Amino acid sequence: MNRRTFTQGLAVAVALFLPVLASAAEVPAADTHTKGAKPRRIAQGQTVNLADYVVPGKTTIFDFTSKYCPPCEAIAPELDKLHAKRADIAVVAVDINRPETRGIDWKSPVAQQYGLRSIPHFKVYGPDGKLLAEDTPNDAKARKMVMQWFD
Repeated sequence: MNRRTFTQGLAVAVALFLPVLASAAEVPAADTHTKGAKPRRIAQGQTVNLADYVVPGKTTIFDFTSKYCPPCEAIAPELDKLHAKRADIAVVAVDINRPETRGIDWKSPVAQQYGLRSIPHFKVYGPDGKLLAEDTPNDAKARKMVMQWFD
């Protein structure tokens, strides 16, 4: 087999298997329902099914965030501490920014999916997997709940 034939064959193989690999990347890992040592960071601007990341038996806090959001960056260390200190709480950071976007990515698929108008935005699920609280434009109910756990 000469180099040209090999290169053409490789190009065909990549073209055939790349869609398979991309769709496999969209499937959550088997351990998505566990609490790791550090908060899990998900989405990177893409749509996400939060139910795939709720940790059974734990209160799960979803923090919709962006590295371009000063209040988000200010509260992140406190959320990290809360996650580490409390065995009954898991924090999941939902990054609303697509990798190529500079500034807060309000047009990202995940920001559109959840109708985000401000961040940080929290959703809190109970140990049973049911939604306990969510921030709304007129009521930061979930944020208030999360803040009470800080000390």
